[in-house]
Amino acid sequence: MNLLTAEHLTKVFTQRRLLDDADFSINEGEKIGVIGINGTGKSTLLRIIAGLEEPDEGTVTRGRNLTIRYLPQTPVFDEGATVLEAILKNNVDSLNEWSVESEAMAAINRLGLPEAGEKVAQLSGGQRKRIALANAVLAPVDILVLDEPTNHLDSEMAGWLEDYLSDFRGAIVMVTHDRYFLDSIATRIVEIDKGRLYSYPGNYAEYLMLKSERQNMEIASERKRQSLLRTELQWLSRGARARSTKQKAHIDRIRAMQEKQGPAEEAAVQISSVTSRMGRTTVELKDICKSYGEKCLIDSYTYIFLKNDRIGIVGPNGCGKSTLLNIINGIVAPDSGTVTVGQTIRIGYFSQESADMDCSLTAIDYIKEVGEYIKTSDGRITASQMMERFLFDGTMQWSKIEKFSGGEKRRLYLLRVLMSEPNVLILDEPTNDLDIQTLEILEEYLDHFEGIVITVSHDRYFLDRIARRIFAFEGGGRIRQYEGGYSDYLNARPQEDSSISGAASASGADNPSAASGTSGADSHAPENDSKKTWGGERKLKFTYKEQKEFEVIDSEIEALESRLSCLEKDMADAARDYGRLNQILREKEEAQQQLDEKMERWMYLNELYEKIQSQ
Repeated sequence: MNLLTAEHLTKVFTQRRLLDDADFSINEGEKIGVIGINGTGKSTLLRIIAGLEEPDEGTVTRGRNLTIRYLPQTPVFDEGATVLEAILKNNVDSLNEWSVESEAMAAINRLGLPEAGEKVAQLSGGQRKRIALANAVLAPVDILVLDEPTNHLDSEMAGWLEDYLSDFRGAIVMVTHDRYFLDSIATRIVEIDKGRLYSYPGNYAEYLMLKSERQNMEIASERKRQSLLRTELQWLSRGARARSTKQKAHIDRIRAMQEKQGPAEEAAVQISSVTSRMGRTTVELKDICKSYGEKCLIDSYTYIFLKNDRIGIVGPNGCGKSTLLNIINGIVAPDSGTVTVGQTIRIGYFSQESADMDCSLTAIDYIKEVGEYIKTSDGRITASQMMERFLFDGTMQWSKIEKFSGGEKRRLYLLRVLMSEPNVLILDEPTNDLDIQTLEILEEYLDHFEGIVITVSHDRYFLDRIARRIFAFEGGGRIRQYEGGYSDYLNARPQEDSSISGAASASGADNPSAASGTSGADSHAPENDSKKTWGGERKLKFTYKEQKEFEVIDSEIEALESRLSCLEKDMADAARDYGRLNQILREKEEAQQQLDEKMERWMYLNELYEKIQSQ
């Protein structure tokens, strides 16, 4: 059953056409993920659906007695409101007062919120987001409208929300950059591109496949149009005259074909790796301690960062992750211990708030404060050229920053950090407010970045994609190390023996000086089994690296088998050339060994795949 229909939506903001004669609908039980580049109108579309904003043109038809709840990206609360009052707002009437208050108290416990009487104004961003979430889901609704629901939520809370929304019986429309979240929940993806809406059935993985097919069809259609146009132009050049109605119509068709625009190339952020030389001394932490009041965040932590380290830092909100980044960056001093930073180290810090951004500046002036020119792998390019690569065209470059969306400001801030030519990148929640396309290019950039990357993130996909080592805050000031990405960390946690004094031993093979990379607090394994999320069992699944390996291993085996076949033929041809024959034998032995290893790996991955499918 159709719940909501929007037709011919048009919305213009500061001379930008966000929606251009766009149609949209929501059916009962649908879970729709809305994606698109920052500034294209995703949040505007959600506000129009929720009835909080009107389109310039077009109509929105809602079903009778339809209830819609809206979770904004940045929740706003009444000044002086308590936790309980904020959760109950717009949820209480004379008929349900007692039952709803009881449910609100249960939500406070379930979501790990502070005391019911504590003031919301004193809480962290993550805690405020959880309160807004509890308010949105407390009462029954037909449509939940969620704008970046996982921003500022730690991984455990994001897992709980994922489970809740999977079981939610109403319809959901959400904007999110969390690709695991979209894969798990979405039944349809809607992409906003240049004011138009493109709808794809299925989750995020299916969207990628279907979008690729659509683009290939458009490219094929454009090739056919160009081929036909060449033929028609040749006909025209032979002296065709519009002497008859038929010939005149033919000429008009040719002109229409010439005027038709082909499929536009998808705009993409392009980042060339920009780094400064790094000396022998990088960043060294020794016996770092930090407490606030009676709460110990970091207890006797030691670690020496290696060149090209890729560190992901995880833990619940308020555990000290950002504090550790600020200690490394020299913004916060430890209570005890030392931080040594090498003379050649240049730190680029991408913070959560972008607090130093002067919004009265034009975008290009903000970037030129860092430099007029920068050195890239492509040579020396201007600030304006670099901005073009970051999707800031000429008009946007000379626009004031105050006119930009939150996501566009974050993209601009990221460009400024990278243009400073750092060799140590510190990223504090880099995925907040960045669109998926920008994230994918950032990930590609980090693959080729010749320096150290240290990131705090709750984005499981991002951590699986870029991290090679996880630092996990596990309470009492204790930080433990796990090798691999986020999925590897989840798989390793429940296997840790309570008698193990530190997870750093796993990393000692390639970083002997970091073997003490664990805090000196209690060394027992965490009480929460990482395969459990709010009482639900976490499903077995591939890590990011295993998924990519599984996708290509068949073709790699086929290539090795083909290589062996060719070498056997070469052996027959070189039967009397003993020098050449010995060389071929060595190559054949090496190829056979590679094939045996691939076949063994193939057996493991297929067995794992079958287990995943049988869940």
